[in-house]
Amino acid sequence: MASKQGRQWRSMCKGLVLGTLLTSCMILLYCLSTPQIHSLPEVPVPYSCAHRPSQLHPKPTTNSSQQTPGQTCTPKVDIMFMKTHKTASSTFLNVLFRFGEKHRLKFAFPDSRNDFFYPSLFQRTQVKDYRPGMCFNIICNHMRLNAPEVAKLLPMDTSYITILRDPAELFESSFHYFGQLVPFTWKIPGDDKLTEFLRDPNYYFDPQGFNSFYLKNLLFFDFGQDNTLELDDPQVEEVIRFITERFQLVMLVEYFEESLILLKDALCWELDDMLFFKLNARKGSTVSKLTPELRARALEWNAIDWKLHQHFNHTFWKRVDAYGRRRMAEDVAELRRRNTEMASICIEGGSAVEAGSIQETAMQPWQPIGQKSIMGYNLKKNVDKAHRKLCRKMLTPELQYLTELGVNLWITKLWGHVRDILNW
Repeated sequence: MASKQGRQWRSMCKGLVLGTLLTSCMILLYCLSTPQIHSLPEVPVPYSCAHRPSQLHPKPTTNSSQQTPGQTCTPKVDIMFMKTHKTASSTFLNVLFRFGEKHRLKFAFPDSRNDFFYPSLFQRTQVKDYRPGMCFNIICNHMRLNAPEVAKLLPMDTSYITILRDPAELFESSFHYFGQLVPFTWKIPGDDKLTEFLRDPNYYFDPQGFNSFYLKNLLFFDFGQDNTLELDDPQVEEVIRFITERFQLVMLVEYFEESLILLKDALCWELDDMLFFKLNARKGSTVSKLTPELRARALEWNAIDWKLHQHFNHTFWKRVDAYGRRRMAEDVAELRRRNTEMASICIEGGSAVEAGSIQETAMQPWQPIGQKSIMGYNLKKNVDKAHRKLCRKMLTPELQYLTELGVNLWITKLWGHVRDILNW
C-alpha cells in the first residue's frame, strides 16, 4: 500500500515538474513572438474595403424595427465582434466566418495564434501583416479590448457587437475549462474544487497570480478593465456607459436565437446567414449543477459581471419589445426549424457526440487540459452536393476554420502538443 502511494506521489511530482517546465517554455515562446509596439503613423482608414457584390445591394426592409416600412437597407459588412470567453462566441464566430467568406470580406486576424496576444491589451501591430492605412471589414478573435486601437483599424461606421452570459454559469464554465491553468487552484483541497473555492474565494484567490483573471469578473476583464475593482467604483458605471454607447448590440447567451434575430435586423442580413450548430458544447456529465447557495456565491464573487449582465439584459428586452414579441417568436421558430432541417441534412445521428466518437481529426474541437469534455460532430457520409460545402463549414471547429482562412497557428498548435503530453 505504501509503495503504491509512493508511486502515485512520484508520478504526480513528475507531472508537476514536466508541466511547469513545458508551461515556462510556452510562456517564453509567447513572449518572444509578441510583436514589438512601435509608434505608428496615423493613416486614415478607408471607408470600407468590401467588394459589395450583388448579394449586398440594398433590399427592402421587412417591417424592421430600425427602418420605416418600405425603406431599403444595405447589409452591413464592417463588424467588430468583441469575443468574450465562455459565451458561445465560437458558435457565433462560425456565423461570421461563413458570412465573410461568402462576401469576400477582409478579416483582421492574429498572427501565429488564435487570439490577439490575450491577456495583453489589443494593439494594431498584433494583426497579421498589418500596415497603417490597411482596410479590414471584420475583427472577431479573442482580445482584451483596447477601444482606441480598434478604432484606428476599422472604418468609422463599423458595427460593434458583443455577447454576455449569466456570470454564475460563466464562472462554472471558466473554472472547468481554465482551472488547471490557474496555479492557485492547485492548492484547493478535495475533489469538488469549485464548491470549496466558492466557500471562501478570498482565501484562495490571488489577484496577482498567473491567469487569475479567468476566475473573477472575466467579462469585465475582457473589456480591458481591472477585474478586481469594487462594485461601487465609478469606473464600473463608466464602462457600462461606454459599452452602451459604442456597441450596437449586446447579445445574451441565454437568448442566443433571439440575439441572432436582433442582429439580423440590425445588420440587414438574411436568415440564411444566421444558421448555426452549437460548437464547443460540454457533455452534460462535466457540468457542475450550481445549488441556489452556490449560484448566489458565484454572483457575489463576480458582482461586476453580474451588474453588466443585469443592465444589458434590461436593454436587450427593450430591443425585443421594439422588434415585437410576436414577430420575434415567429422568427425564432423559423430559425429553429431551419437549423433542425440543416442538422438532419448535415449531422450523422442528428446531434453532437463525445470527443472519442468523432471520426475525423478535422472535426475534433480543442479540449481543456486533462479533459475530453468538449463535444463535436460527425459529418454525414452522403450529403448531397448542394449542401456538402455548407455542412462542412457549419461543423468545422474554430481552430480548423482559422487555418482554412489562412491563419498560421503555430504557437497554438505547439501548445496543443504540450497539452496532449500533459493529458497523456
